[in-house]
Amino acid sequence: MATRREIFNLITHAIEPLYGMDEARQIAEMIILAKGNISRNDLIIEPNKELIIEELETILEELKSWRPVQYIIGHADFCDMTLKVNEGVLIPRPETEELVEWIVSESSAKASILDIGTGSGCIAIALSRAIINSRVWAMDISTKVLEMASINGKLYAPEVRFIRGDALKEFDQLFDTQFDVVVSNPPYIPQSDISLMRANVTEHEPETALFVPDNDPLLFYRAIAQRSRHLLNEGGKLYFEIYEALAKEMIAMLENEGYDDIILREDFRGKPRMICATRR
Repeated sequence: MATRREIFNLITHAIEPLYGMDEARQIAEMIILAKGNISRNDLIIEPNKELIIEELETILEELKSWRPVQYIIGHADFCDMTLKVNEGVLIPRPETEELVEWIVSESSAKASILDIGTGSGCIAIALSRAIINSRVWAMDISTKVLEMASINGKLYAPEVRFIRGDALKEFDQLFDTQFDVVVSNPPYIPQSDISLMRANVTEHEPETALFVPDNDPLLFYRAIAQRSRHLLNEGGKLYFEIYEALAKEMIAMLENEGYDDIILREDFRGKPRMICATRR
């Protein structure tokens, strides 16, 4: 029989060569809290209490094979929510929370919002919860992804409307309403950058939510910007999470597509990661 502290140390030391000490400790804590059904305070106050995780050996093997901890425990934290995720759904990132906070700070009550490529539903659901009486639609091309997003929606924001649509086709024709905000965190990583990334992303998270051709890395951004001109109200805003290496290209593309008041923001790591543009 092992204690919480002993299991924490076992997991940390097993994966520290892959993730580094700080991230390994975070992952170990996530496993213990989820599998032990305890709070962080429980772990801090009673670290020597016995804990049984029957599938611990399997979990260790999965972690060593770079399987993301969020897929192992079946959820990811985002904006004070615990959202369900699986291998078909992109894991929500902390920098995306910053995008949500930016939108909330600039949106009025009753705003109409469209989230394109919703994935887990994280952006749409968080906005629906934060903006009073907002009307939020969430679109994705994958039926299975929408099923997961709908589960999260029922848990946290039943008012969000989920709809299947392709960001690269005439998705504007799916809607009979105009929007104050269109937001998207589309695929944006060039294929040539795969070798620079860790295996927990490249070997486990959905490729279709991450990567774009080297010869047209702004493929999704351009298509969404073009169609959103028809969907946004006059003065409506288009928000993107972006690839930091393509910030200048994003600004030029949005200007070319007829948007004004283009604002680029850095994330908490100091990388240019968010952009907003206004429909003329």
